[in-house]
Formats: sequence, structure tokens, C-alpha cells
Amino acid sequence: MDQSIRDKYEVVIGLEVHAQMLTQSKAYSNDCNEFGATPNTNVSVITLGHPGTLPVMNKKTIEFAIRLGLSCQSDIARSQYFARKNYFYPDLPKGYQITQDKTPICVGGHLIIKDDNGKEKTIGITRIHMEEDAGKSIHDVDVYDTLVDLNRAGVPLLEIVSEPDMRSSSEAYYFVSEVRKLVRYLEICDGNMEEGSLRCDANISVNLKGASSFGTKVEVKNMNSIRNVQRAIEFEIIRQIECIEKQEHIRQETRSFDAFKGITIAMRAKEAANDYRYFPEPDLQPLFITQQEIDEVAAKMPPLPRALYLKYTNELGLTDYDAMNITDNKAIALYFEELLQHTKNTKAAANWLMGEIKSFLNENGVEITSFPITPERIAGLIQLIDEGKVSTTIAAQRIFPMLLTSEKSSLEIAQKLNLFQEANEGIIDGYIKRVIDENPAEVERYRNGDKQLIGFFMGKLMKVSEGKADPKKSNGLLRSTLDAL
Repeated sequence: MDQSIRDKYEVVIGLEVHAQMLTQSKAYSNDCNEFGATPNTNVSVITLGHPGTLPVMNKKTIEFAIRLGLSCQSDIARSQYFARKNYFYPDLPKGYQITQDKTPICVGGHLIIKDDNGKEKTIGITRIHMEEDAGKSIHDVDVYDTLVDLNRAGVPLLEIVSEPDMRSSSEAYYFVSEVRKLVRYLEICDGNMEEGSLRCDANISVNLKGASSFGTKVEVKNMNSIRNVQRAIEFEIIRQIECIEKQEHIRQETRSFDAFKGITIAMRAKEAANDYRYFPEPDLQPLFITQQEIDEVAAKMPPLPRALYLKYTNELGLTDYDAMNITDNKAIALYFEELLQHTKNTKAAANWLMGEIKSFLNENGVEITSFPITPERIAGLIQLIDEGKVSTTIAAQRIFPMLLTSEKSSLEIAQKLNLFQEANEGIIDGYIKRVIDENPAEVERYRNGDKQLIGFFMGKLMKVSEGKADPKKSNGLLRSTLDAL
């Protein structure tokens, strides 16, 4: 699409993110909440909606909802009641879903993301409410029939409904990424979109810039990765603009995203709220939350990614890139936090974490929780470098690999392998003489004005000294010797 046409329009995006809670049992029964079990084994008469069965509230879901609300600066509703949302699909055996309609547990709040220019942008949150999941319809196993797995029916969900504050597909990408990071930090959801434990519906409309009202809203479902959320929204933006340019009518409907083709496909007309015939759930008592209960949850809250990011950038002086990468994973952030307890060289700590440590994790396909070197031992390695006892090169190439398989400290390894940095000027002069003798052509070029060759000579010197020569002292002596020739 021509950019001049696209620039005529404003995009308006709101998201509904559903997070399956990491409880051991389902929302209103003691059925097991477990992914990957044999189909239709984690079910009971309550999940199946047999007559005469009654739901029982899972208290853990309330705690998880409060955790998320507090982290999003939401107001926690003290008085709530549940509702029945009536609709019939084969994967919803009761014929209705227990949810929160008029009284969501969390109201308002916000998340901060990066906009398209890399600047911070606040995305408002309308509400966060508790509900139960439906089962899963499977269309690609049997050629003739749709199969239904009810293991997921009744699994507790938190639905995060954003304000329509996003203006591009990339902003939606950042919002879902931030939600996933947050629920993982809070340990209330594993965030695995591929398994369906985090799902996203996008509401998208376009209108001419300066218009007094939004365009017709279209909902897009079935996006199984954050990247596909962005792809689906981007396709839908272009589709809607093209429709308007052709003076075609945009229907308010629900569409599905085909990840293989990269397109959205109409599923059904969008239901209105009255189509669901909401009414208060008669089998669950109203819910009352005290300030004491909220305070107890707040007291057990883990460090949050936003707070850690601000600490690293504002207080410790790390770059935005380092802070974002460290806080992207809770386990890595906690490892870094412990590392900071043993060293004051925060930049070196970040460099080791982002460099050698992450390289080891990626190459071996392991998480930081399985990393064999404790933060205290990494801090010991940093101290050796800071004290000038070993070079960074020696630390990375010789000591770090030994730490992976040995219980010895960095100091003990350096002593055993005789890796201490050489600062004796007489010994360094011997290295310099050897380098000069072995590279007469480069020496002549240096004498004729090619001063950039100092890097070449330093490389040779470090090789000759097996990385043990003090780089700072060696550089000064090398320049003096070459300039005197």
C-alpha cells in the first residue's frame, strides 16, 4: 500500500489478553489444571455441567488477580459478584461461562510500553476480571469431524482489557510482550502462547485522521504468538483502509487469523453484550476483599520488571539495551540482583551476564537456573580483573571455562594455571623486542607514519605473552619503543 494513502488514516487498537492461571486446580472445581494431559481426562461432573452440581471458588485465583491488579496500578474492587455469560458452543458443556460482568476485580490502571519511536507510552487498562476457560475444538485431526477436548474447560483465566490507546501493530506487539513478561514475573501464568495459556484478541478500527469518531471495530482472534498478533493487526489495518478507499462497507465482525497465509478470515458477526444474556451467577456467593487481604498480597509481591528497569538505568547507569535484556527474563534478573550483592562494578556484571553467561545458556539450551556458576563466583572473577591480577581476555578464555566444571574460585584457578597478569617492565620489554624482531615490514610501515598499526602490534604482543601482559602498561611501553626506532 502506498504510504501516502496509509498516512491519511489513524489506527485505533485495543487488546483483550487472556492469561491462564498457574493454579493446581480449575476455577470452580478440583479438576486438575494441567496442560498436555490425555484429552478429556481432567474433567468431572462439575466441568461437564451435570445437573445439580455446584461450583466452588478457587481462592488462589483471587490472590493472582490482586497481584496483577497491584502491578498494573489498578483499583481492587472490594465487593464483587459473578455473572453467567450464556452462549452455546460444543466446547462449553454448561452452555454458559462463569465470569465477571459489572464488577471486575481490578478497575483502571496502566502499562508502559515503547512506541514506534522508542519513547515510553502509557496504555490504559479498562479492567481485569476473572473467568473460566472453555474447552478446545480441534479441527485438523479428523477429516470428517471436529473433536472436542474438555480438559481446558473451567481453567481459571484473567482477562486484561486495554483502552483503545494503541496506534500501530508494533505498539500492540510491545503491549502483549509487556503483559507476558509481567505475568511471568508474578508467576501467575507461564505466558506460553503456543500452548494457549496466553491468548490475545485484537479490536481494530481505522478512521480518517481528524475524524470525530472511531471507525467500525473488527475483532481478530486465534493468534498463537506475539509476532502473529502483529502480523494479524497489520493485515487487518491494510484490509480496512482498502475497503474504505473502495467505499466498501466494513462489517462489525469477528475474524480469524490464518498464520500460514498471513490473512484474516470472517468467522461470524460480532455479538453484542445483550446477546450473551448476562445475569448474576446464582451458585456463587458475592466476593468481598478486605484491605488486609490486599496488603498481605502486596507484601509478598516479587520485584517487577518496570521497577528493575528504572533501577538499572537511573541508579546504576546501565544502557537501555542492557536493562531491557536483563529484565526480559525474571530468572536472569534475579541472578543479576544476586550478583550485585557481591560486586559494585555493575557495568562489568552486566557485560558478563549479557556476554559469556548468555552465550553459554544459548549454546547449551539451558536456563539460568541450571547455570553452574554462582553469582558470588562470577563476582570473584570480576574482582580479579578489577584488581589488575588478570586480563579480561584471560578471564573469559581461560578462567570462565574452568569455573563451569570446577568448584575452585577464580583466584585458585588463576594461581594453579599461572594466569596472573604480567606487569614487570623488563618482561614486557622482552615481549616487545620479540614482536618487533618478528614483524620488520610492519615496523617499517609504522616508522613511515602508519600509526594505526599499534593495534596490530598489541595483538601480537598479547599472543606472545599468552594474554598475560598488562594491556595498559604494554601499550605505553610499545608506543615508546616504536617511536624511538
